[in-house]
Amino acid sequence: MANSKSALKRIRQNEICRERNRSARTEMRTSIKGVRRALELGEIDKAVELLPMAVKTIDVTARKRVIHRNTADRTKSRLVRAVAAAQAAASE
Repeated sequence: MANSKSALKRIRQNEICRERNRSARTEMRTSIKGVRRALELGEIDKAVELLPMAVKTIDVTARKRVIHRNTADRTKSRLVRAVAAAQAAASE
């Protein structure tokens, strides 16, 4: 256990930040799962509709430094490519 007042305060701050980061990460994962689930079910229109919201959520999470910006970019790229591939397959 911490011995100094500053260490005790830091523990309290870390707990608050951890909860905030956890909430943001959960929201991001949920939005990503929504797009992926729509693609699995073949609901391409719904996936296209959910994609901008998912990208925005990923950007916000990266801006808050919950995830690294490269991780955010990679995730967005994979989502966009998956939706584009589904659209291409549907149009053929």
